[in-house]
Amino acid sequence: MTAWTRPDTGPIELDHYLGTNVFVLPAEPGLIALHTQARDAAAGQERFVRATGRIIRLLLEAALSRLRHRPRAVTTPTGFVFDGVEPIEPTLYAVTIPRAGDALESGLREIRPDARLGKILIQRDPVTKQPSLLYRKLPPGIAGHEVLLLDPTIATGGTLLTAINELVAAGVEESQILVVNVLTCPEALATVLSRRPDLRIVTSHIDRTLTDQAFMQPGIGDFGDRYHGTVVTA
Repeated sequence: MTAWTRPDTGPIELDHYLGTNVFVLPAEPGLIALHTQARDAAAGQERFVRATGRIIRLLLEAALSRLRHRPRAVTTPTGFVFDGVEPIEPTLYAVTIPRAGDALESGLREIRPDARLGKILIQRDPVTKQPSLLYRKLPPGIAGHEVLLLDPTIATGGTLLTAINELVAAGVEESQILVVNVLTCPEALATVLSRRPDLRIVTSHIDRTLTDQAFMQPGIGDFGDRYHGTVVTA
């Protein structure tokens, strides 16, 4: 097996993606405090789950607000009309990338228990960092609809691109895919959006860079292991 090497993509400019393809939660003190708790190497599973759960709730609400809406007027209990909106599509489709994506799935279930959920299981080789598709189960009727793709960490972008390819093959348009992500980095965004320019990503933070070992810096560790309590300790 050939070890993963950093692609030579040159300087990475994200300005033309921000606000068009990439939507970052405002870096307010409350959100940064949650990241501080979650990223702390001394944080145990309970603190990690609690902190990331709150981040995920903010992310999901932000992502849901970016789905298509249409005007809807309602009469309030006081007899006046409120000019509001409602989602164009009554059925919400979402797809998780286990096992880290299960954290986002749990959060979505609390907000939209009616969501129709699919799974795309992808395993990344620890040496080559190349993704392999192991399993795919998508909800019937997903073709032609907006889809939330739940992936907490995007480091190299390979796993996410594999999942996107599966959704596109199933009839979901690239522009209809909205990725919900806790943490990513410039290298991953450049890799993914250079190949999928109509994709949209909602994230809570963009880290500084990707190391030569394909870890985000400063990073958060293995999200799935920390969330599920399977961190290997000495």
